[in-house]
Amino acid sequence: MSRVAVIGAGAWGTTLAILLAENKHAVTLWAYERDLVPEMAQRRENVRFLPGFPLSPNITITAEAKDAAAAAECLLFVVPTQFLRATACRFTATVRPEALIISAGKGIEDKTLQLPLQILAETLPGREACCLSGPNLSAEIARGLPAAAVVAARDEVAAKKAQGLLLMDRFRVYTNDDPTGVQLGGALKNVIAIAAGVADGLGLGDNAKAALMVRGSAEITRLGAALGAKKETFAGLSGVGDLIVTCSSRLSRNHQVGEQLAKGIKLKAIQAGMKEVAEGVPTALAARALGEKHQIDLPITTEVCRLLYEDKEPLRAMNDLLTRLATSE
Repeated sequence: MSRVAVIGAGAWGTTLAILLAENKHAVTLWAYERDLVPEMAQRRENVRFLPGFPLSPNITITAEAKDAAAAAECLLFVVPTQFLRATACRFTATVRPEALIISAGKGIEDKTLQLPLQILAETLPGREACCLSGPNLSAEIARGLPAAAVVAARDEVAAKKAQGLLLMDRFRVYTNDDPTGVQLGGALKNVIAIAAGVADGLGLGDNAKAALMVRGSAEITRLGAALGAKKETFAGLSGVGDLIVTCSSRLSRNHQVGEQLAKGIKLKAIQAGMKEVAEGVPTALAARALGEKHQIDLPITTEVCRLLYEDKEPLRAMNDLLTRLATSE
């Protein structure tokens, strides 16, 4: 049994805490929302973000950084990427030097264009670190349905430690040595999922959505290769696997954003009605900036940015993608 701190009590963080407790680990779940702590402790349920799923007695809930991190052998960060830096800084003074750090966020920091592991390397330096990604809808996993994920690190030892913590019959965990590719796949599929949600909202059909997904995968792979990732990573769980589920499922927050954009609802109104962050919204801008920096053509990402931030009409955005100059695949 290990002592694990899950940092972030949203739906995915709570689901991971449930999985880890099921694996007989002693889990401390840290919540940013202080008012959530007594409610969860009393009801043994996260009514706000993951209602209907009981919390094991192995899970302690806290809003205090020192209580979460002081004894933890592993810290699993499950917070939106735009808030990761500030959150990790809360733990700098209390994280043990030998603690394993796992990032489960899927985004790109908009101001620095850094991936989560780069942020954690700056805020919690000198520690083993890896990232967790894959086609993982929290509501399905919390219900006990089977799923698979990948943990990636340059150091195989770190990846295997994370694999050992999380692996179970219904949650298969594979290792990978390409953390850049795994993180990019997880981040960029959220942008493509917004476009897929627009296509569904407009009733463009499954053929159009399949084309978006395939061309989105090509877009992700082009940018990933420019940033030093392995192309084959994007054919795996954290690439096409995550892309398929996020673009296809209405459980996906990013897909929901696209559907609402298609109905003419503005971004501010969409975000005001969401309990949790749709990571594809800020990541779209960061991805576009990375594409411009590395001179990589990202047509779907560009149109998503125009939809989100320039009030472009959704049908016109889809039409502009369809009428682009034809090239080879």
